[in-house]
Amino acid sequence: MDRKRIWGWWFFDWASQPFHTLLLTFVFSVYFAEVAQRHFLNVSGDLRLAGAQAQALWGYGLSAAGIVIALCAPILGAVADTTGRRMPWIRFFSVLYVAGSAGLWLLMPQQPALIQAVVLFGIGLIGVEFATIFTNALLPGLAPRNEIGRLSGSGYAFGYLGGVLSLAVMLALFQETPGGKTLIGIEPLFGLDPAAREGTRFVGPFVAIWYAAFMIPFFLWVREPRGPRRPVRIGAAMADLVALIRSLRHRRSLAAWLASSMLSRDALNALYGFGGVYAGTVLGWPVFLAGVFGVVSAVAAAIVSWAGGRADRAYGPKPVIVATILILTGVCLVVVGMDRQTLFGLAVPQTPVLGRFFVPDLVFFLCGALIGGAGGALQAASRTMMVRHTTEARAAEGFGLYALSGKATAFLAPLLIAIVTDASGNQRIGISPLIALFILALILLVWVKPEGEVEQ
Repeated sequence: MDRKRIWGWWFFDWASQPFHTLLLTFVFSVYFAEVAQRHFLNVSGDLRLAGAQAQALWGYGLSAAGIVIALCAPILGAVADTTGRRMPWIRFFSVLYVAGSAGLWLLMPQQPALIQAVVLFGIGLIGVEFATIFTNALLPGLAPRNEIGRLSGSGYAFGYLGGVLSLAVMLALFQETPGGKTLIGIEPLFGLDPAAREGTRFVGPFVAIWYAAFMIPFFLWVREPRGPRRPVRIGAAMADLVALIRSLRHRRSLAAWLASSMLSRDALNALYGFGGVYAGTVLGWPVFLAGVFGVVSAVAAAIVSWAGGRADRAYGPKPVIVATILILTGVCLVVVGMDRQTLFGLAVPQTPVLGRFFVPDLVFFLCGALIGGAGGALQAASRTMMVRHTTEARAAEGFGLYALSGKATAFLAPLLIAIVTDASGNQRIGISPLIALFILALILLVWVKPEGEVEQ
C-alpha cells in the first residue's frame, strides 16, 4: 500500500468535515434558525410558529439541494468512469464548496436575506457531496479488499478530528458568546464586530479557507491509477448507467443495500441538519453552546469511527451498520419525547443539576455523542459495503448510484419534517418520521449479503 497516497486521501475527510460540523450541524444552522426565528416572530408575533417556520424553511432548502444531487450524481459518476478520470471533477466541485461556504458571511442578523443564505448553503452542499462521490471512487484502488474497512473507518475518524479542531478554533478565536467575547474570553480576531454577529458569520469563510488549505496534501499526494484517458462520451456513459440500473432486478443484495442506505443516510443527514435547529429553538441554546455540543459529538464520532473501522475489518460492515441504526433509532425516540419541561411525558426538575445545565441539556448532550459516534461509524461501514458491491473500474458509477440512493430521497426526510412540523406546529413531533425511516432501513438489510456482491 502507498502510505502517502492513503494519507492524501484521508486529508479529503479532514478538509471537508468542517462543512458538516460547523455549517450543517452546530454553528451556521443554529445561527440561521436564530435569525430566521426572530424574523418570522416579527412578522407573526407567535414564538412557537416562528420556530416551526424557521425549521420548515431550512428543510425545504435542504430538500432542493438533495434533489439536484440525486438527479446528477449517477450521471456524473458514469461519465467519470467512461473518461477514466476523477480528479478534474473533484477540483471543479471544490470550487463550488468554497464559493458557497464563503458566501454565508452575507447572512446579516437584521433584515436577513434568508433565501439567499439557503441557496448559497445549497451550492456548498452540492459541492461537498459531489466531491465526496469522486473521492470515494478512489477507495477501491487504495488497498486490498480486507483493508478497505479499516481505511474507511480511519478516514472518517481523521475527518472528525479535523471537525473537532476546526470547531474548537472557531469557538475559541472567532465566534462571540452572548457577552461579546469568544469562549476563551477574548475579543473575536481580526476586529470582527460581535454586535453585527461577525464572529459567528465568519464561520462560512473560515470553512472555505480550511478546505482550500487542507486539500493541498490531497492534490499533491493522490494520483489516479495509470490508464487510458478517454474523451467524454455522454451516450456511452448513459448506456452503462441504464444497464447497471436494469441489472438491479437480478442483484437483490445490491438493490436492497442501496434502498436501505438510502433511508438510513437520509434520516442521519436530517438528524445532522436539524440537530442544531432543534437545540436553538426547542431547548433555547445559544450558538456558542451548540458549538460546545458539536465538540462533544465530533470527539465521539472520531473515536467510534476509528473503533468501527476495526470492527468492520474483524466482522464485516453489516453488523456495524445494524448496531448503529439501532442506536440512532433510540436517539430519535428520545428527541421526540423531550422538551424543556418533560421527558417522555414526565416532568423534569426545573433547576440546574450540573453547573448551569438542566436535565434536557444533559440528555441532549448524550444524544449528540450518540449521533456523532453512531453516525460516523455508519457512514464508514456504509462506504465499505458499497466497495463490496462494485469494482475499481466502475467505482465512480457505483458511488454515483450510491449517492443517488442517498440523495434520491434526500429531500424526503427534510420534507417530511417540514410538512409534519407545519401540520402539527410542533417541532418535536416533526422529527418523528426519522424513526420510520431507520426501521425500514433495518428491515431491508435482511436481503443484503454480508460479503456484498459484484456483477460478473
